[in-house]
Amino acid sequence: MDATQDAEALRAGVRPLVVLTTTLNFLIIRALAAGPLRLAELRRETGLPAQTTLRGHLSSLGALGLVAKRQANAMPYAVENELTPAGRQLLCVAESLELWLERAPGGPLSLETGSAKGVIKAFVDGWGSAILSTLARQPMSLTELDGVIPSLSYPALERRLSSMRMAGLVEAVPGQGNGTPYGVTAWARQGVAPLAVASRCEQIGMRELAAPLTAVDIEAGLMLSLPLVGLPREAAGRCHLTVDGDPRDGRERTGVEVTVEAGHVVACAAGVPAAPSQAAPGQYAAGSPSTWFSALRDSRVELLDYAGGSLPLQLVRGLHEALREPSAAAGNGQPAAASRAAASPTNGTSSS
Repeated sequence: MDATQDAEALRAGVRPLVVLTTTLNFLIIRALAAGPLRLAELRRETGLPAQTTLRGHLSSLGALGLVAKRQANAMPYAVENELTPAGRQLLCVAESLELWLERAPGGPLSLETGSAKGVIKAFVDGWGSAILSTLARQPMSLTELDGVIPSLSYPALERRLSSMRMAGLVEAVPGQGNGTPYGVTAWARQGVAPLAVASRCEQIGMRELAAPLTAVDIEAGLMLSLPLVGLPREAAGRCHLTVDGDPRDGRERTGVEVTVEAGHVVACAAGVPAAPSQAAPGQYAAGSPSTWFSALRDSRVELLDYAGGSLPLQLVRGLHEALREPSAAAGNGQPAAASRAAASPTNGTSSS
């Protein structure tokens, strides 16, 4: 998939992930995190790719608004390459993606070496084709998937499902009847974290090119991640997690209804009541996409609106814990990719 293809051909959050599947794109973004660089300096920092190849990638990243050129202060007529605000947002996506890849079932994977490319492609294909969101509802066999995803042929579904199985995103589960049912792995569910950061990157820094964030995307993200939540054994009940709509972009109010028994999420269904106050049984957590992002990624749970008992707040806190990413920047406040760039031998410090 070409990183510069039309946004309408992609689903929310996909474009930044696709950009990062190209190793040289990642190396460019990481190198520029430390500051602007001239072409020769950038070529050295990225492993001496062919100059024409490097120029081509810079041109593609520039077309996406991630990298820009500026006149160097130190030398007349010299031009430097620098990250735009959107490029720095992409650096956060890279950090989140790397942390997820480090926990891959088959062993740590790296954007730097390109070993993660196939896995990210399988994840992107699973998300874009609705296989992940469909299996998030319940395990299904290939034949059953073929019956509910008409947009793909049976062979295309089979190829995607095979790649997802090999990548550790889905696994066979016990079932009855014909065919082997497949369910989403816990690691694939944790992939919602980098997907959410990528979607945020699009909406803030790449808005003109961003795929719209739809109700289907939000519902799928919640349904994928909620089974990861662990609650106190006494937690039980039913509530709604609601994401406000936005009439400016035509997005409707959406969310999920969650049922908890003995501290476990036992059911999760798409859909919201006509108004938050009608949430059954009067319990809900509600907010805009940005407040939900802050609540789940930054633990700003107080930004959401709550009603009813303690269950909605428990679920929000549980989601934050389930999707929380360990710091890879040694507490220095920088994204992990930026931290590693600053520690590069070519930047004057020793490598750790």
